[in-house]
Amino acid sequence: MKQMEVWAHRGASGYMPENTMEAFELAIEQRADGIELDVQLSKDGKVMVLHDESVDRVTNSSGLLKDFTFRQLREIAIKPGEAQGKIYRIPTLEEVLDLMRHTDMKVNIELKNSIFLYNGMEEKVISLVKDLGMEEQVIYSSFNHYSLRKIREIKPDAETGLLMCDGWIDVASYGRKVGVNALHPAVYHLQYPDFVKNCREQGLKLHVWTANRPEEFAMVKAAGADAVITNYPDKAREFMSVNNITEI
Repeated sequence: MKQMEVWAHRGASGYMPENTMEAFELAIEQRADGIELDVQLSKDGKVMVLHDESVDRVTNSSGLLKDFTFRQLREIAIKPGEAQGKIYRIPTLEEVLDLMRHTDMKVNIELKNSIFLYNGMEEKVISLVKDLGMEEQVIYSSFNHYSLRKIREIKPDAETGLLMCDGWIDVASYGRKVGVNALHPAVYHLQYPDFVKNCREQGLKLHVWTANRPEEFAMVKAAGADAVITNYPDKAREFMSVNNITEI
């Protein structure tokens, strides 16, 4: 028997603006086992934490993150969600890691380099993780599988998770060929024939995103996933407690 971990998707993003320091701090308060975040590079090469290639959706500005310098990004305010009366900023990866290194929580770093390749980003991220002594806490994931391969070339023992698109056949065998440690499917991918069975046969871990509703938590539980990635870590914890599935 093993414990299914709860990872906060872009922090506790159901309550705080996503990928902000405040969202990650709340994830700690809500006793998440880990966090998931997204990284890209600023114009001057700083590793920034933001999901979209554009800043339009979540900030009061517009344009591509890669076209802003670090100093310019610091002047941009993130739009508040439910939380009001506070100015939120785009954090650097270093700031988030510095927060998380004082915990025993996992940090799933998703490299957002499928549209813009961000030359040298893998080296920068791995270097930051090493400098802060967090190599045992971090998992690297990406939809760009060239990037995952490069991470393993730089650091052969790095923990890596393969993010996948819809409708792949025998993705577990592909994941093993690429050399990853885990598959990171969306909740609905669990419906594919023999997906979970093949994942286990290949010895891969299963980290499922993004489950936010009871029926989704139940699907992840039924799959025997190693981790559930959610905007609501407190609700995931409550569901497991009420439904007696802390152990799966």
